[in-house]
Amino acid sequence: MGSRIKDRRAGVRIRRAVARDARRLTRLVTASRAYEGPYAHMVEGYRVGPDYIEAHAVHVAVDAEDRVLGFYALVLSPPELDLMFVADDAQGRGIGRLLVGHLREEARRAGLTAVRVVAHPPAEGFYHGVGAERTGTVAASPPAVLWDRPELVLKTDDGR
Repeated sequence: MGSRIKDRRAGVRIRRAVARDARRLTRLVTASRAYEGPYAHMVEGYRVGPDYIEAHAVHVAVDAEDRVLGFYALVLSPPELDLMFVADDAQGRGIGRLLVGHLREEARRAGLTAVRVVAHPPAEGFYHGVGAERTGTVAASPPAVLWDRPELVLKTDDGR
């Protein structure tokens, strides 16, 4: 029957983040290769605190040893994906797609039909790949953000 395709997400589960995850999530953000070069200043000194985790719907993808592979933060009002990161060494395993699927479920449970995404420019292709549609551009807002960012909408029913 040919070779079997190994599930690259085997043993991965998504759980609600807890306060003790804050340092690990912060490290994941600040160490991300996606924010090297001209984007580096955006995450310098960035902190995901326990208070943030308690205030928002933050979920983490973890492996069997509870190692954080990625996470997302959903703000419910107004509905927006505030953060989404996948660890550099976990990229290409479908973790981002798994997180987006979970996000859609959580948003639907909250009664949302769509979630706004203001994407890191290099991540726009990923969001298109999971069904998000571009709705515009968010202009740079120096000194915090020095570049324009794509604005997208991610419907909770992906229609696929």
